[in-house]
This record gives sequence, structure tokens and C-alpha cells, in this order.
Amino acid sequence: MEEENHLIKDRIKKLEELRKLGIEPYEYRYEPTHRAKEIAEKYSTLAAEEKTKDKVRVAGRLITFRRMGKATFANLQDFTGKIQLYFREDDIGKQYELLKLLDMGDIIGCEGIIFKTKTGEVTVYVEKFMLLTKSLRPLPEKWHGLKDEELRHRQRYVDLIVNPEVREKFVMRSKVVEAMREFLIKDGFLEVETPTLQPIYGGGAAKPFVTQHHALKMSLYLRISDEMYLKRLIVGGFDKVFEICKDFRNEGIDTHHNPEFTMMETMSAYDNYEDSMKRTERMFEFIAKKVLGTTEIEYLGRKLSLKAPFKRLKMADGVKKATGVDFLKLKDVEEARKVARKFNVEIREDMGIGAIMAAISSEVVEPKIVEPTFLMEYPKEVSPLSKPMKANPEFVERFEILICGMEFGNVYSEGNDPAVLRENWQHQEELLKKGNEEAQRTDEDFINAMEYGMPPTSGIGIGIDRLAMLLTNTDSIRDVIFFPTLRERE
Repeated sequence: MEEENHLIKDRIKKLEELRKLGIEPYEYRYEPTHRAKEIAEKYSTLAAEEKTKDKVRVAGRLITFRRMGKATFANLQDFTGKIQLYFREDDIGKQYELLKLLDMGDIIGCEGIIFKTKTGEVTVYVEKFMLLTKSLRPLPEKWHGLKDEELRHRQRYVDLIVNPEVREKFVMRSKVVEAMREFLIKDGFLEVETPTLQPIYGGGAAKPFVTQHHALKMSLYLRISDEMYLKRLIVGGFDKVFEICKDFRNEGIDTHHNPEFTMMETMSAYDNYEDSMKRTERMFEFIAKKVLGTTEIEYLGRKLSLKAPFKRLKMADGVKKATGVDFLKLKDVEEARKVARKFNVEIREDMGIGAIMAAISSEVVEPKIVEPTFLMEYPKEVSPLSKPMKANPEFVERFEILICGMEFGNVYSEGNDPAVLRENWQHQEELLKKGNEEAQRTDEDFINAMEYGMPPTSGIGIGIDRLAMLLTNTDSIRDVIFFPTLRERE
């Protein structure tokens, strides 16, 4: 820390010297004509020591400096990559002395011609330059391999400067969203926006964040899902809608969870969950091809195929194979509890057979699923917004998409019988009273909307952060969120 303070003081001193010379250390504007990557590609065929007459203007951050008497080599980094700079005292005259007042991390603009060095590196032969921004804090020399992951996440701006591969990961994430949007629009969906602040939270099992609107003197919740409002739009006559938005859940933080996360949700009228299954696997295949150029990927050492169709597995079948117990035949909840205890699955006293089966699936079945798989037919008890199956109303038309033990999406045929929804929510309210903070609330306005009539509908919910993890081969959600939620500094 003492050494860093000394370096900062030295840089401030240089800043003051620049101002004495009439040089503004925080310029207002600069107009580059080329980017680093563009130059490197365009002039890659130059012969060693070949010089052009082509003039360029580049701007970026100095990341290396090699002074050698009357000549100086440096590397400038912009958003696209790095380009070498060559300064020669005989060519730039008095400006050469200003190099002494520059440091690594400073942002400069340079104008010059292109040539290739003896060693074959495309370089800008600088004819003039200007300081655009003086950097007061030195870049960490040993940032690469830094073991303090929290520091990297807390100071993401530095992480992005010194680790180009991190920047590339976020570019890839952006392309994932772009490809998803393209797929949906081509499939006839309309992009919409729904409220982030909601008077009643709904659309999932989660503890919400609550805030106060002082002017209206009422509590509002940060949405845990946008599902309920998308369905209102279907009632209003829209056939296909989607939204890419931030959702918020007041839950713990781990490699797969962040309290603020990005979701894509659709609603499609006249569809059921089978239609959504086909759309989901087509969407994953499209995004992989668009972003990576292939459906054959590797994730954390495992080779996977995102080519449709994906595998299908009924939850009851998965639990039966893993535990040897057929939950479809169980009548006594105590028998279900015994199975949970045997496999060290934590359950609550208020959980019925269906909820216990779902808990066992979550702990015992899902972590072992590697290939893209639709885990289907969830118990009604844990799916209050889903449509019951005709063959067995104790189960619903719902699936989750699982890859390498991680859930990427939750999808179902939407319940649209207002009486059934009210009954399911009454059960949820009872769970809430018993202390289940993730139980859902009764939304009277939503029931009112359902009483006007919603056509058969199915929606898809996909976690974009997790999809970005998959397609960038990343093991932590914090590495695909620019500024993840972190604990306060101690």
C-alpha cells in the first residue's frame, strides 16, 4: 500500500507538470480512425521493415512502455485488442520529452503511419500524439492469476483492463442475448416491458426484496419474475410476447445464484409445454450455432451436444431409478419422509409426498444429469401456476431444462382456470403463515384477468446468466455478471 501511495503521488506530480506546460490531462474529445484489431488484420501481409504511407489515428490505454534512448516502443490497448506504437525523437521533436510524463494506464491518442518491424509486428510509427486521460492509479502488475476472486469482481473495471479474456467473455454474453432476441423475433414474438416494481410478487417460489413508495404510502416488491404480467398481455390479445429483464430474489449467493439476475421469459398463446419444449431446444441450438458456430461444446471438461432434440426424463422415473422407490405408488407421507432421510435430503414438516419427491429430485437426481435434458411432469404441490395433466391431475405439464446438473429454465403449460388458481394460492398462503418465506401470494388482479379468459398458453423462462456460463465454459455466475452482488468491505 505504501508503494502504491508513492506511485500515486508521483503521477499527481506529473499531472501538475503537464498543466504547467498548458496541457489538459483530461481532454474533451478525440476521433480515432482505426481500431487495433482492424490495423493488425489489414496490414498483416506487410513484409518485415516495410513502411506504408497510410495514416491512422488510434486511441487507447498504454499498457507497456519500453524507452530506449531516442526511441520508445509502447503497446496501446483499445476495445478490440493491442497495437504497437513506435516513437522516435528525431521525428516528433519536443513532444518526445512529454513521454517522460506518461505512465502505463494513461489513455492517449496517436497519429502516424503503419509499418512492420524487423520482428514482424505491425506498428504505428507515431508522428504526433496527445494525452487524453492521465491515470493516477498504477495497474496491478500481477493481476493475472490473482487468487482473490472477490477483488477481481469488486474492481471489475481493472479486471477488464488487464485481462482481455474477461472482456471477451462479456462480449460473448452480449452475443448470446443478441442471438436469443433474433431467434424469438424471427419466431414471431414481440418484445415487451413489464413492471420491475410490483404490488404483489409472483411467478416463482422465492423470497422477494421489499421497498417503500413514500408518495403512495405502500409497499412494493422487486419482481421475482415477469411471468404474471406477460400473461396479462396474453389476456389482452397478444399472441406471442417476450421480455429480457432483471429479476431479484432475496436469496443466498453461490456459483449459480446472484440476488439480481437476468431472465428471458416468453408467453405464447395456444401452445402447451410440448410446444415450449420444441421451441426451447431449437432456441438453444440456434444460439450455440450463432455464437460458437457449432452445437458441439465443452463445459467444465465435459463434451456436450446442444443439437435438438434433447433427452426427456419424467421426474418420478428419475427418482425411482435413483432411490428404488416409486413415488407414484406412495400413499403415506411418512414413507416419503423415510426416503428423504435415507438420502439426507432436508425437508419441512408441511411438505407432502409431491414436494418431498421434488426435493429428492433436486438433491439426488438433477446433479447427475449431464446431457441437455428436459425433466418433466412435476408434482402439483410445487407447481401452483401450472396446468394439471389430464392423465394424472396430481402432476402438471411442467419441465425444467438441466445441463451438467444446473437448471437453465422452468417451463409449463400455464394454468388458466381462475378457481383452481385461487385454490392453489390459498394453499400457498397457508404455507406462508407457517413460515415458508418462498411461498407464493394470492394475486387478486391476476385472478380477475383470468376471469376475463386467457387462451391455452405456455411460457419459457431461461436464465441468461447461466446460459452465458455454459457457452463461455465458466464455472461461476459471478464471472458472467459485470458487477455481481458482494458483501460489504470489512
